[in-house]
Amino acid sequence: MSRLLEGKFALVLGIANRWSLAYSIAQAFSREGATLALTYLGDRQRESLRELSEGLEVAAALPCDVTRDDDLAALTESLRAMNRPLHAVVHSLAFANRDDLARPFLATGRAGFALANEVSAYSLVAVARAALPLMTEGGSVSTLTYQGSTRVIPNYNVMGVAKAALEASVRYLASELGERRIRVNAISAGPVKTAAARGVKGFSTVLGNSERAPLRRGTDPAEVADAAVFLASDLARGVTGNILFVDAGMHVMGF
Repeated sequence: MSRLLEGKFALVLGIANRWSLAYSIAQAFSREGATLALTYLGDRQRESLRELSEGLEVAAALPCDVTRDDDLAALTESLRAMNRPLHAVVHSLAFANRDDLARPFLATGRAGFALANEVSAYSLVAVARAALPLMTEGGSVSTLTYQGSTRVIPNYNVMGVAKAALEASVRYLASELGERRIRVNAISAGPVKTAAARGVKGFSTVLGNSERAPLRRGTDPAEVADAAVFLASDLARGVTGNILFVDAGMHVMGF
């Protein structure tokens, strides 16, 4: 099978650099025939996104700070002005203060807890609400999570709590948006060398443990991207409210 997303219009949020999972997903979507709208945060990211967009089928690059309601409203209007239905949304956004990933979870401050949950979990709700008026033909909303949502990963701390909230949000959104023929799922990727992951103290140790996975290897970003293609395609028309693990099987191991 090929061109699984032919004729589909997809919004991808979260491309920060070429190591971002969102970038791998955008490449795979473009390969499969989708037209893309991408978002960026700030002038620096806009310039980076311009370079990364080369070779991709990009219809628009739009500014969006998901912590600002006016930015989300502007995103909706910019997409509406393109006069085409939106078929897929990829939410690949997460953030926590570096200090909160380096000290004990017990020491997490109120502001740091709120920030991590706003950017990493609530933003999925906000983005889905912004995209809903454009998804007139139904479609798919996908997000990225990690095993730290259900198991204690050293130094993952408040981000693990935020990912747990994100996964719960997937289930509630799936329930509410199903009547609109919109499916909501998450991909739980194994450890990948992204810029965000390097911000977690001891991440190299977690990455080194990948050889203990059933497949005896780590996770390839391209595998995550192909899973995202599946979820956005008609092949996944009966799949919603799920956490799809793409981690070489690491989540089944008890050590």
